[in-house]
Amino acid sequence: MQPRFYVVLLLFLWSIIASCHGHDPLFREVSSKHSGIVFNNKIVETDSMNPIDVTNMYNGGGVGIGDFNNDGLQDIFLAGNMVSSRLYLNKGGLKFEDITDASGTNTNGRWCKGVSVVDINNDGWMDIYVCVSMDKDPARRRNLLYINQGLNKDKVPVFKEEAAAYGLNDPLYSTMANFFDYDNDGDLDVYIAVNEIPQDVNPSVFRPKITDGSFPSTGRLYRNDWDSSLHHPKFTDVTKQAGVTIEGYAHGVTVADINQDGWKDIFVSNDFIANDLLYINNHDGTFTDRSASYFKHTSANGMGQDIIDINNDGLSDIIEMDMNPEDNYRKKTMLGSSSYRTYQLNDFFNYQHQYVRNTLQLNMGPRINGNDSIGEPVFGDIGLFAGVAETDWSWTPLVADFNNDGLRDLIATNGFPKDITDRDFLAYRREATPATSQKRTLAQIPEVKLHNYAFQNNGNGRFSDVSAEWGLTQPTFSNGAAYVDLDNDGDLDMIVNNVNDEASVYENTSRDQGAGVHHYLSVQLTGDVANINGIGAWVELHYHGNLQVYEQTPYRGYLSTIQLNPHFGLDTVSVIDSLIVKWPDGNMQVITGVAANQTIKVNKKDATIRFEWQKPLQANASLFKDITAATGINYRHSQQDYIDFNIQKILPHKFSEYGPALATGDLNGDGLDDVVLGGNSSFPAMALFQQPNGSFIQKEITHPAPSGSADFQDMGIALFDADGDGDLDLYIARGGYESAPNSSSYQDCFYINDGKGNFSLDSLAIPPGNFTSKSCVRVADYDKDGDLDLFIAGRVSPWNYPQPVSSFIYRNDSKNGHIKFTDVTNEVAKGLNNVGLVCDAIFSDFDNDGWPDLVLAGEWMPLTFFKNVNGSFKNMTGASGTESQVGWWNSIVAGDFDNDGDIDYVVGNLGENSFLKASQQYPVSIYAKDFDNNKSYDAVLSQYLPASQQDQVKKEFPFPLRDDLIKQIVGMRSKFPTYKSYANATMDQVFSKEQLTGALILKANNFQSTFFRNEGNGKFTPAPLPYMAQLSIIDGMVADDFDGDGNLDLVMNTNDFSTDVNIGRYDALNGLLLKGDGKGNFLPQSILASGIFIPGNGKAMAKLRGANGKYLLAATQNRGPLKLYELKTDCRNILLQPDDVSAEISYRNGKKQKREFYYGSSLLSQSARFLSIDKNVGAVSIFDNKGGKRDITPTPPR
Repeated sequence: MQPRFYVVLLLFLWSIIASCHGHDPLFREVSSKHSGIVFNNKIVETDSMNPIDVTNMYNGGGVGIGDFNNDGLQDIFLAGNMVSSRLYLNKGGLKFEDITDASGTNTNGRWCKGVSVVDINNDGWMDIYVCVSMDKDPARRRNLLYINQGLNKDKVPVFKEEAAAYGLNDPLYSTMANFFDYDNDGDLDVYIAVNEIPQDVNPSVFRPKITDGSFPSTGRLYRNDWDSSLHHPKFTDVTKQAGVTIEGYAHGVTVADINQDGWKDIFVSNDFIANDLLYINNHDGTFTDRSASYFKHTSANGMGQDIIDINNDGLSDIIEMDMNPEDNYRKKTMLGSSSYRTYQLNDFFNYQHQYVRNTLQLNMGPRINGNDSIGEPVFGDIGLFAGVAETDWSWTPLVADFNNDGLRDLIATNGFPKDITDRDFLAYRREATPATSQKRTLAQIPEVKLHNYAFQNNGNGRFSDVSAEWGLTQPTFSNGAAYVDLDNDGDLDMIVNNVNDEASVYENTSRDQGAGVHHYLSVQLTGDVANINGIGAWVELHYHGNLQVYEQTPYRGYLSTIQLNPHFGLDTVSVIDSLIVKWPDGNMQVITGVAANQTIKVNKKDATIRFEWQKPLQANASLFKDITAATGINYRHSQQDYIDFNIQKILPHKFSEYGPALATGDLNGDGLDDVVLGGNSSFPAMALFQQPNGSFIQKEITHPAPSGSADFQDMGIALFDADGDGDLDLYIARGGYESAPNSSSYQDCFYINDGKGNFSLDSLAIPPGNFTSKSCVRVADYDKDGDLDLFIAGRVSPWNYPQPVSSFIYRNDSKNGHIKFTDVTNEVAKGLNNVGLVCDAIFSDFDNDGWPDLVLAGEWMPLTFFKNVNGSFKNMTGASGTESQVGWWNSIVAGDFDNDGDIDYVVGNLGENSFLKASQQYPVSIYAKDFDNNKSYDAVLSQYLPASQQDQVKKEFPFPLRDDLIKQIVGMRSKFPTYKSYANATMDQVFSKEQLTGALILKANNFQSTFFRNEGNGKFTPAPLPYMAQLSIIDGMVADDFDGDGNLDLVMNTNDFSTDVNIGRYDALNGLLLKGDGKGNFLPQSILASGIFIPGNGKAMAKLRGANGKYLLAATQNRGPLKLYELKTDCRNILLQPDDVSAEISYRNGKKQKREFYYGSSLLSQSARFLSIDKNVGAVSIFDNKGGKRDITPTPPR
């Protein structure tokens, strides 16, 4: 069947669905016959003008909205490339008149791109500034400035081109201009984005950045200097003196006060290898690029963008468009193979990490630095979680409340007439002979004609694809777009500039779909004489405890200008409590009791209240304070960059980047808790010894490395008294992926403490020859014989992922000071043989019978429960209710989170901010075997995706791209000779039934980090953690009552940078604190509220006691600094005995809570053993492993 048939069928089916639901789509496309808008941005290829020779040929034109005749109706300017731009006058009733020639705005002979509508001379008539590009003749590349002269005798606005007179006609390869006041002098300056690819430059090759302004493709900043003799501004190029000098290939620019300091900043989205730029205003006429500080990564091929609050928290977020498709066919035919070399070159040349997908950068608020100082804001990309990351070759993001429900939605335009990134075409071009004609080569390029996307904001960080429901089903090549209320009915209509098709005009019908809902408020701002439309003003709506904000700028999306009036959807709200407008000069006004469903006029002359854009300097109300520097800690983890992907080419992630592990406890018997940090073959394990003044002294504790351990990685660390001599001995589990299977590098190490914090290796204390690559070590007296035994978790079979591996029970058989552990796994826990890929474990009495049970969290595993039956372990997972919840469980922490007297579990997982989406219906799977019999273990991931945009039925496809799969299984090259053949192949076509004979097949159906509620009958009920906890991987965790309300809270270390480079780093979080309510619910806290800021590749986390009696929290980061935090809440720390296992806490209000005590909990973490209580605790009963009890009565508060 032909694609055209599928399109027709899809439209037909949609019409049936819509009629069955009894409502029309939100948007109704207005025919050109009715509207009169017949503009078609027609582009004709020639020998010299084609997408092979001219990269930006099909990047399209913009849309400009403005009321050019001051009749109260918004008019439309559409930019043309090979054709003239057109100006349409709004005549009402969604009918328009083409006044291009009569108005003097014909642009024939100029390749017009961006359209900026601005009253540049503040005379009350809107002017038009057009960016011009493409032509090699500089004279035909000069930008155009159409100054509105007012109405002629026919009531038609007439324009005069005066770019030269205003100093704005430089012959740049410009894309878009943004007018704003950068120096806070009250008038509008302008930044012009530039995208020029010099003939001798490959824009996709790494090289040192050019930052001195000498590169042709560098944006320009022009200052507005009023010329009284001309009675209009003259613009002066201040690019270099302002420091706006970094190269790039800019498609979009948005101006906003991103750090809310009262000065406008500039965000530039760049194509190709050039990084995006975030020019932060220095308040002195200069800017500094802070993109790498504000963002963890950006889009790779930055297109259009917007800066606007998407979650109504009062902070501006950033959406940037890119090119990743949602369907399998387009992914497999368009995306390039994974390249770790590119990943390394990013670092070598100091480029920021970029990924091919739309990014939705959520503003997390300001970061907190040492000693509570408040820093700049930090952003996290949540586009994959939100569901808006994959909209194919996209250009415009329109972010506005299109259905007037109080939440801003997203519409994305996309499409490209000639897909020059098609992998089969690229292969054809490489193989083409010099005799191959240009015409024949061009004929090989497929088109990317797609429907535009509409996403409805659900209010929980997610968006739903409502493209069909909203009427966006027509395939187009769409570029610039703008939203505007064309018919003044209170909802936002839309205009789209298409290539090789008529422009699309969409009428929004939301105001027609029911009385009492879809309310709105439009705000018309009037500034002063130098900025008549109030560009840069900040508007706030407060109602019913809700907040909406908007920063006044009409230059949004891609190459376009939206309507001037800020628009707010209000759902059913009929009266606004207060409307606040903050003007750039520091004046504001507050209007109360504002009725909905109107355009309210707000004039700056009525703003009489002074305010300052000033954030507090100190985070005095945060729960924790960063004391790392104050305690003299300068530890930074280091290791060699081992490339696991050289062994198995298509691993989903590495196994060599999990460290450093962390354990805390009193190493030298001085009553102060110290810190132990795991090492590796190039960076030894370290101890940080706490001093009486609270500082720490760093010392190596495992140097020199044991012989034969050239490539070792320390994984789990256990501190415990193995021989009963009163000091903490040290067990280090070895793991990683660097060494071949069965290498002695994976032999664990045991160190005896001499009581003074000096450790000596005892190679006879533990079983020899256990060469499994391991994760954690956990300690408990599982057999109740009075000494401490060990659980050793097997993590992975090196070079053979995902083959299951065994975990182990080591019984403590020490006698007379001679330490000896014996592997008794086959005697007491046969179920641990090949149990799986265990990431974390905890000894915990999940059934309250007084015996320490064992709970395992692992990759491709359910949360696994082993019941301790008088010293033997029985797998009870099948009866627990967790057997069906198979995930990539990474970390586990326990606590009585619902205050019902039994122990619940919070388990960290991959999260949902990933390309990999798992559910019961659509699991993520892996197929593993040596498929090609070359003695290399092949592991192929799969996922369910829509087959194509025409065929939206999800099917199981291989996750790797064709070239990546061929790297692992060479025979796939002949099986799938083209990218198209591979793009159509489902998993059952990749591997036959015969090939899958004997293969290991694993499936995961839950990637949510989850709270497992203990129902008290051996069963557990899962509930996902709040959405903030799903934005990245959860690593080390500590559960405790941090705010003194009697309920357990959670603090988490987060992120993972070890992923396949095409997947990209999981880096959206900065650590996270969740406040518990005592009922099993959790409330995420901002960085400002928690004081926790761990932005890197977070790993372990553990608590310890400070020398001053304070509660401290330590957190590690792979290849990053150790962080140390101090809890501000006053508490008392009760030191525990080695055999203490639990406590019952009685609060003064009558509430009771169970606590357990562990030797190790959460990913690679072990906390010092103490119980922290606050003034609300009335009594504590502590129980040891043999049922002994001791009571503690805290001193009542005064």
